[in-house]
Amino acid sequence: MRFAKKIVVAALLLCGVKGLAQETAKQAVEKSPYKALGAPANPKVPARWNIYHDYSESANLLADLAKAHPQFAKVQNLGKSYGGREMLVLTVTNFAKGDAAAKPAMWIDGAIHANEIQATEVVLYTAWYLCEMRQDSDVVKRLLDERTFYLLPMMSPDSRDAHFYEANTTHSPRTGQRPVDDDKDGLVDEDGTDDLDGDGSITMMRVKDKNGRLKPHPDFPSLLISAKPGEKGEYRLLGAEGKDNDGDGRVNEDGDGSYDPNRDWGWNWQPDYIQNGAHRYPFSILENRLVADFIAAHPQIAGAQSYHNAGGMILRGPGAKDDAFDGSDVAVYDVIGKRGEQILPAYRYMNIANDLYEVYGGEVDWLHQNRGAWTFTNELFTPFNYFRTTGHEGFFGSSEVQETFNKYLLLDEGLAPWKEVEHPQYGKVEVGGMKKNWMRQPPSFLLEEECHRNMAFSLFHADELPLVKIQSVETKSLPGGITQVTAIIENPKTCPTHSTADVRRKLTPPDIVSLHLAEKDAKQPNVILGLTASEPFFREPAEQKREPAQMKLDTIPAHGIVYVRWLVSGRGPFEVRVESVKGGRDLRKGE
Repeated sequence: MRFAKKIVVAALLLCGVKGLAQETAKQAVEKSPYKALGAPANPKVPARWNIYHDYSESANLLADLAKAHPQFAKVQNLGKSYGGREMLVLTVTNFAKGDAAAKPAMWIDGAIHANEIQATEVVLYTAWYLCEMRQDSDVVKRLLDERTFYLLPMMSPDSRDAHFYEANTTHSPRTGQRPVDDDKDGLVDEDGTDDLDGDGSITMMRVKDKNGRLKPHPDFPSLLISAKPGEKGEYRLLGAEGKDNDGDGRVNEDGDGSYDPNRDWGWNWQPDYIQNGAHRYPFSILENRLVADFIAAHPQIAGAQSYHNAGGMILRGPGAKDDAFDGSDVAVYDVIGKRGEQILPAYRYMNIANDLYEVYGGEVDWLHQNRGAWTFTNELFTPFNYFRTTGHEGFFGSSEVQETFNKYLLLDEGLAPWKEVEHPQYGKVEVGGMKKNWMRQPPSFLLEEECHRNMAFSLFHADELPLVKIQSVETKSLPGGITQVTAIIENPKTCPTHSTADVRRKLTPPDIVSLHLAEKDAKQPNVILGLTASEPFFREPAEQKREPAQMKLDTIPAHGIVYVRWLVSGRGPFEVRVESVKGGRDLRKGE
């Protein structure tokens, strides 16, 4: 009897343990006990970052973030693209702390060239990270308290979906979808590429030719290389898949668009015969005009980031050699750009005009030279990421490195095998080669790292935008009923409140340091004298004779201090306020 009782007790204990194990497993599914650093533990909006999102998925993600985080995110439509798609901007900040329109702001956009699809993913990831990581990261929390972020993931939404759902190369469409008569025959977009084998990618055409100068690579037979001098070739390349659709004897000479939306901006713009890809006149492209109007309406945008691909570059302006930036502005870019080289392994911090090629009418120049915003363009993905040992062999790495990566890491998924098709003009041809989703775009297992590292660079940039603070306000009674008020104003960040380009062109109103009586409904103080100085002893002060209660500063330097002093008829208490369009606001009462 005693033995039977023991068995019953043991059974009950086992059931309890089993139930406890089931409950523990359930809790583990609901919340992992071990958090991987660098990602939110339990996001309200779950998302995958090893995939690419089309227009609808991207728009839905923005809407979901705004719905899940209404106190930190709001989505708005700037207007509709040429194809009727909404141009969506997500504003991310702590709306409960300060006026979002008065905080120093960061503009981030992606994929003005729509085939550069990972650019959109980086912007989406940044929006998601800012919203979801606030509870886990003190840095993100502080940034949302201090800053406002404006994020537009899809600069060319029509062509993004065209790249996803129509046959294209990895390089197309770089343009938008407005019809253009490229070959001047009175028709528009009538002779673009053709997917001859129906595989969804525009690859290359080749024919066997005993007089051809190409032969298969000995280790990678799908890759054609030049035959050596004196050696017979086997093939001739005929260009991208396509046929003569309009009967003019040419192939693929009038596809979609043909203009370049990053040659359309209203700074140093040049017509097409000087700058290939320029459209009719600055901001003649609707999507760019919508963006420019938004940015112009938000002068507090102090920094900007535009994402492109590829080649692993952190680019600053100027785009043209005859449009040099001032040395003091370049010094600021150098600090941020060189830190970017550390955050983004094997990326190179470069000057567009001198280190890459000249660009007229580019977005990065318009943002710096016309809007006074510290701006970078990142060219996403680097050949270094193939094997972490190779350097920069062009934008995309050598063909041999690409083929090796494709063979051993993509398991030959990146190339379409050559197959024979019938061509209406050329007869039997073979089509094959690079698929549209390989070479410019990171494969899935490298995409999330690309998103995170570039997001981190943008947040570092945003954190170094100007941020004005009143360090102290001291009052001192002088004979004759006079009070001396001295305020110390600081900007602890790398970026001054105005770039040299901003000051020279008077793009942004000066910073204002103003003196007020602190008592409610009190009259304004009777300021006799207003002075500014760069050091606390006022040995070489500058006097502002007109409206001295509102001291105007051209800029507050990077990591800089400005001393302001007033002589006032009467006693306080006094309050000092500082207002900077790009550096924010602060106030402090006298001590």
